Amino acid sequence: MLMLILITGGVLILDQITKYLAQTYLMEVGSIPLILDVFHLTYVENTGAAFSLLTGKISFFIIITALALAVSLYVYFRVDQKWVLLRFGLALVMGGALGNLLDRMRHGYVVDFFDFRVFPVFNVADSAIVLGAVLIAWVVLKNDISFKK
Repeated sequence: MLMLILITGGVLILDQITKYLAQTYLMEVGSIPLILDVFHLTYVENTGAAFSLLTGKISFFIIITALALAVSLYVYFRVDQKWVLLRFGLALVMGGALGNLLDRMRHGYVVDFFDFRVFPVFNVADSAIVLGAVLIAWVVLKNDISFKK
């Protein structure tokens, strides 16, 4: 339970702080190149999902996120504690999902700002979700996961 709170809470706090900083310092300037044509900090208000899919479907994303959080919590508590990487991945996904959910509920969009120029602009929550999903997939594909009875 402690890992769930620390990882999920840590991702959520880091995500919200970085989004606040992006809104405070990037909104007016738009983009700041850190490595010209490679990596910029670029302020984007994303009303869609990853890659701006399903733009404007805020209610849909809120419902889907709530369901994903419920399933993640269920799996987290049903899987044996020995599957630390699986549980770590689930906590990362939950922290990221909560961060983007808060944005959608407060603003009607998600604040994105990491811009590698050859990839859609993203944020800390997106990074946590992707890393968590990769960890979950790796553990599930490499092992025979059992649930508590």
